[in-house]
Amino acid sequence: IPLESEIDQLIAGCGKKLATFLQVMKETGARCGEVWRLKWTDIDFQKGVITITPEKGSKPRQFKVSRKLLDMLNAMPRKGLKIWTAKLKTIRRTFQGCRARIARNTKNPRLLQITFHTFRHWKATMEYQRTKDILYDKELLGHKSIQSTLIYTHLVKFESDEYHSADSNFTRCVYI
Repeated sequence: IPLESEIDQLIAGCGKKLATFLQVMKETGARCGEVWRLKWTDIDFQKGVITITPEKGSKPRQFKVSRKLLDMLNAMPRKGLKIWTAKLKTIRRTFQGCRARIARNTKNPRLLQITFHTFRHWKATMEYQRTKDILYDKELLGHKSIQSTLIYTHLVKFESDEYHSADSNFTRCVYI
């Protein structure tokens, strides 16, 4: 699980479209396919809310997002119904190239371990740490089964206000 500063470093080092894609994943914990399928009609700029249409049989969900993300989305070109017009495979390849460049320039090999799916694990873990409510995490991720949520929510040691590392003795949270 990466530090928030590492995620932010990746976002800042990418182009505008990819950075916006990553920021949506960071703030919502949505799957990359769910983010890729977003339409302009899924964003309520007045209320600052994004509605995620589910995949994999999960539940639809809504997220209040930051002004920063809304500004990033507003800066995106509107060329059709969908926000992202590139193929998901192309977005993923672009991310891998940016990630490798940023890891090399910052001399931080940990960045190479961050994938699109890492953002989902990071969001679930951070929200569990904030709320201590595994059922909230379940709803946030859109899971129907708590067992799925347990895979995403990691117990962590917080040595500062920033997310530090996974506790080596526990890899999953158990709700008692």
